[in-house]
Amino acid sequence: MRRTGSRSATRLAAILLAGGALCALAPSGAALAQAESREGLYLQNQILQLRQEMEIMRRSGGGAVAPQLPPPGRGGGSAGGGEIVGQLLERVGNLEEQVRQQRGRAEQAEYQNRTLQQQVEKLQGDMEYRFNAIEGRGGAAPAGGAPPAGRPPGGQQQGALTPPANPPGTPPNAPPGQPAAPAPRTPEIALREGQAALGRRDYAASEAAAREVLAARNTPRGQDAGILLGDSLAGKRDFQGAALAYDDAYRKGQSSGRAPEALIGLAVAFNGFNAKRESCQTLDELRAKFPRLSAPLTERANRARQSAGCR
Repeated sequence: MRRTGSRSATRLAAILLAGGALCALAPSGAALAQAESREGLYLQNQILQLRQEMEIMRRSGGGAVAPQLPPPGRGGGSAGGGEIVGQLLERVGNLEEQVRQQRGRAEQAEYQNRTLQQQVEKLQGDMEYRFNAIEGRGGAAPAGGAPPAGRPPGGQQQGALTPPANPPGTPPNAPPGQPAAPAPRTPEIALREGQAALGRRDYAASEAAAREVLAARNTPRGQDAGILLGDSLAGKRDFQGAALAYDDAYRKGQSSGRAPEALIGLAVAFNGFNAKRESCQTLDELRAKFPRLSAPLTERANRARQSAGCR
């Protein structure tokens, strides 16, 4: 990743980890949240120490933050500085890997919680249906032992207690008194409804729709959902979470048609929490990789460059 990933991914790890992005990735369970918080504090301390070491190296004339390592066997006094830079870059890579692992555990816990909730709701519906059926049979029992009207001797009682048979391939009937469960919406429907919610500034609904699509692994609409998630979080002024979402969306397809939109969103999110240098670097990367943009994207990029004070 340090070699082939985008420059924004490295910048993102160095900026957002110190800003508390790990708190947005913690799962809903209390014990897991406490464990993730402890790991987040440890990582923040590591980042602060790393930034102090890099600042000391810059003041002492060590050069840029991430210079190229000198070839083996070459250089006298610069060899020690290159070795230190290599160690710092390795530590940054280790911290990035820990962030990815924490995010994976958070997503897995969220998926398990959602699955458990669906199972509980289904079990509750089944129990209510059976309880209603048992109560109905008890109230319809004949007083004198003769079969009730409409029921042949030895046969099954006809009426509301016997649910009609469903034709093959049709979903089962809903329990009495409960509406039929809606069919799960496809990623396309979820994204369309999420965009509509974003248009009316219902950021909670648009964020939920985006996360619903992202919860499905290997979905072809992952980049669209990532950009929708970034727009929703930016609307809520959660710029650090938005930067993570935009960066993930960009890395899902760096040459796709929506990649410039993800980079512009990333630059705006950087500027949202005052990381103006990273915002300008992202916009420079946008200009280098996508020199021909549509008029609306060009206008958005120019506004972002002006807001960040880029040259």
